[in-house]
Amino acid sequence: MGKHYGWLVALILVIAGGGSYLAMTKNSVAQDDDARTAIVLTAAERNLVLGEMRAFLESVKLITQGIANKDMKTIQAAGRKMGMAAAAGVPPSLADKLPVSFKKLAGATHKGFDAMATEAADIGDEKAILVKLGVLLNNCTTCHSSYRFEVETARK
Repeated sequence: MGKHYGWLVALILVIAGGGSYLAMTKNSVAQDDDARTAIVLTAAERNLVLGEMRAFLESVKLITQGIANKDMKTIQAAGRKMGMAAAAGVPPSLADKLPVSFKKLAGATHKGFDAMATEAADIGDEKAILVKLGVLLNNCTTCHSSYRFEVETARK
């Protein structure tokens, strides 16, 4: 009976110790319930991507103002600024780290800006531009709900 008593005491101590550990760390350990795909980049790469996203938003603001003011030149300029030409500045080392689905969404977004610029230059139909803007904003919300950026930590 002595052998069994020792194992029982050890088991109780392990369970009690684990419970104490969980109680002490429960409020200091964050649970990661973020289901978005993490894209790990260097700090500089992350800043570049987030800067491009802010530029998207600035162009959306200008396009919205252009629609409100029936100013097709503003829409055209804002659209061209963030069209496919803007995507050409992405370093290959960064592009290699991005998931294919992210790159497809980014490409569709750049093409969407070009489409609004073309619409503003050719016909200037505010309703058609608004429809294109809605599609583009759907790309933005899809991206933000699908992905998050994390900065890679230095390897030891």
